[in-house]
Amino acid sequence: MQLVLYTSAFCAPCAQARSVLAEAERLVPQARVVERDVAFENAKAADDEIRVTPTVIVLDDEGTEVFRATGVPTLNQVLTAAAQAL
Repeated sequence: MQLVLYTSAFCAPCAQARSVLAEAERLVPQARVVERDVAFENAKAADDEIRVTPTVIVLDDEGTEVFRATGVPTLNQVLTAAAQAL
C-alpha cells in the first residue's frame, strides 16, 4: 500500500500532512509513504489530477485509489483508508 503525498515548495500545510502520513506509516507496517513534488513531477501530478497541495492519495497493493484528500487529512482518515487498502 502506498500513501502518496503531493507537495509544493511553499506549502505550509504540506508539513502537517507529511507528519500525519509519517505517523500512519509508523502505525501500519504495510504502508509506504511516497512524496511527490508537483514542480518536479508535474506530468505525474497532471495524470493524478492534482489541483492543490497537499493532496494525499491512498493506493492499495494493486495501485487502485481507495482514498483522496485535499488539504491535511486527519490521522483517523488515513488509518481508515489504510484499512480499506489492506
